Amino acid sequence: MGLVKNLSITMAGAGFMVLATAAQAKAITLTYDRSIGSPGFGPGQLFVPQGIALDDQGNTYIANGRGVNPDGTPNYNLGDKIEKFSPSGEYIGAIGSGGTGPGQFDEPTTVDFNPVTGDLYAGDVYNNRINQFDSQGKFIRSFANGEFTPRVNDRIFFGPSGVTFDKAGNVYVGDFNGERILKFTPDGKQIGVIGGTLGTALGETQGVAGVRISPVSGNIFVADQYNNRVQVLDPNGKPLLAFGSAGSGPGQLLQPIGIEVDDQENVYVADSINSRVQVFDKNGKFLTSYGSPALDASGNPVPPPGLTDPPFGNPLDLTPGRFNWTGGTAFKDGKLYVGDFFQGRVQVLNVEGRARVPEPTSMIGLGLFGLGAAAAKLRKNRQQKPAILK
Repeated sequence: MGLVKNLSITMAGAGFMVLATAAQAKAITLTYDRSIGSPGFGPGQLFVPQGIALDDQGNTYIANGRGVNPDGTPNYNLGDKIEKFSPSGEYIGAIGSGGTGPGQFDEPTTVDFNPVTGDLYAGDVYNNRINQFDSQGKFIRSFANGEFTPRVNDRIFFGPSGVTFDKAGNVYVGDFNGERILKFTPDGKQIGVIGGTLGTALGETQGVAGVRISPVSGNIFVADQYNNRVQVLDPNGKPLLAFGSAGSGPGQLLQPIGIEVDDQENVYVADSINSRVQVFDKNGKFLTSYGSPALDASGNPVPPPGLTDPPFGNPLDLTPGRFNWTGGTAFKDGKLYVGDFFQGRVQVLNVEGRARVPEPTSMIGLGLFGLGAAAAKLRKNRQQKPAILK
């Protein structure tokens, strides 16, 4: 591994001041809470944490990296599991194991729970499939076997890249190099395809990374990794807009990977190479960012490891808020979970300031109520005045 666009002055005071309040920007703030896991290859340790998911009990599930021998062959005894941590961050076990058999992994990636069925779905890159488990971690089935596009060009990553669900429990999975999203029933039957065109125009992609369906509108938010942007599609896959451009300034992105959308349609993007998380509103307006690159003793950014190096930055900088690339993400109960790719941990962030005035639609209702009250008062006044003042 990668939108919402004549009354007299007498009545304006009753309604439009309230509407103006609804238009004010949301003040989102991200602060460090804690970390989960530590860098290494032992129980409870992580390397290249990718997918992250939370269950209803607050346990955290993290897709651990792919073990490789010095000659490049798989080492199934390292990683290749979904590691499970308690709400307090204590390591309590794993789901799956390394291998090619049922319920095994050869590089787990995207992972999430289906909010309708409670089942856990996880990408399995080199086995080219999705593994499905029940809420207790018991293997149910694999599906989409061989459906994901293999490695192409000079890209390092391939296979299933993001998983999300609609309100019916249907499963949407990113096909990173296929430039598309595959849609399945909860039991793994393919029922649709979104996208599929390589390019830079709206609706075209260069690396379908994170995929997330808004719990509010049903719109599909896609981290378009090599186009350095986020694309927004309607529930049927029609492109609506894109935001972001290549760079390191506010609102700019360098290979976004993880993406989350909360119940107010704030969009959280793992801006991987910039080693930070950025937050946008649903229309792509930049709200805030958090995080900075890991530094060495001289204050220089720590580079990511080479392809044949151990999967950790050298040196590690485990200062809160320092990342050596950001990767997989999850959002639950006002906290954002962010994979610290090359530092073997997940950083948990508090998301503050999400409480706000009602949505503009509600404000319109309040405004109309105010206007109605003003109109009623005006009618009453008219009834009390001589006809000549009408």
